[in-house]
Amino acid sequence: MSIEEIVAAMQAIIDAAEGRDLTDDEAARYEQLEAQKATAHRSQEIRSRQAAYMSPVPGSAIHVGTAKTDDTQERAFEAYLRTGVANQDITELRAQGEGSGAAGAYLVPDGFMQKLVDRRKAFGGLAEHVEEFRTTSGNPLEFPTLDDTANSGAITAESAAISSGADLTFGTVSFGAYKFTAAGAGSNLPLRVSVELLQDAAFDVQGLVANKLGERIARAQAPYWVTGSGVSQPKGLVAASFTADRDLDTPDALDYEDLVDLQDLLDEAYEGNAKWVMNKNTWSQIRLLVDGSGRPLIQNSLDGISGKPQRMLLGSPVVIDHGMPTLSSAGDTFPIAYGDLNEAYAIRRVGSIVVMVNPYSRQANGEVEFTAYERADGNVKNRNAFVIMQNNT
Repeated sequence: MSIEEIVAAMQAIIDAAEGRDLTDDEAARYEQLEAQKATAHRSQEIRSRQAAYMSPVPGSAIHVGTAKTDDTQERAFEAYLRTGVANQDITELRAQGEGSGAAGAYLVPDGFMQKLVDRRKAFGGLAEHVEEFRTTSGNPLEFPTLDDTANSGAITAESAAISSGADLTFGTVSFGAYKFTAAGAGSNLPLRVSVELLQDAAFDVQGLVANKLGERIARAQAPYWVTGSGVSQPKGLVAASFTADRDLDTPDALDYEDLVDLQDLLDEAYEGNAKWVMNKNTWSQIRLLVDGSGRPLIQNSLDGISGKPQRMLLGSPVVIDHGMPTLSSAGDTFPIAYGDLNEAYAIRRVGSIVVMVNPYSRQANGEVEFTAYERADGNVKNRNAFVIMQNNT
């Protein structure tokens, strides 16, 4: 009932008892309505005060960004990064968290993860173009594969018996979970930030930690996605154990024929999404290829040297990854790969990244140390989806 309705009901009781005393029931009913009116009036006052709190003060700046429905985890994580001490909000979030059960994984909110992922992908090159999937645990995972290209159907005569065909033969690709840390052996020390910066409320500690830790983890992972051996480490796209699909006609020297021949070796089923993979040095050598008149073979416009060449080669995009071997006389390396990268390779990531804050080891220096680790693995899932060029010296 509204306050107006309550007052009307109270008046009705008084009107009904005009010229006499109220009965016990009428008095009790009146007092009950009176209590309801007090409660309703109090609620109305509270709502009015809240509306006043939410209204902008005249002359003040108005923030028009999208308000967070619940920033408890963000604030708790920010406090953890600044102090290294898990507060009450952190404790409660840990108890209610889902996903990885690794200690500390609950500390990482979605916004921080996105910053780290952006940095991680931007660094490696190849990782942005392959399949990526995440599991909640790091148990060995067998990824199913199937190659039925050797089998086909046939014409069967009328009334003839259908002969039995070959059964489907499945294979597996194994994924483990190697721990990549942002601070490891040698000179790769933990990220250190002074307490002066951390105590500055305007300092974006989450942004700094995400960028630098993400960069370090990406720098550690990137070479393995390309050249990892697969023995106690991820297996790379151009691991040394693979057999090349084509050798350069002349060692240490790329030419137009090499590129066309390698491209044509890829099965048509994978051409639609095919991309080249090489490092910047190899791409520079391709850009320097000229025809008999000295004109560059890579021409994307008629703007002369003022135009910026796009990274396209024979109609397919070029992915630059500095982990790819350099085209040189150093050995029989695989400087170029071409194919459907998403179909060819997969990266498995386990749970969430774990962030650790250590405010004690560098206490005398007035610094707090940050490090992080992520469990991940990579492997080739379809060797038919790409071809490899070898510098056969």
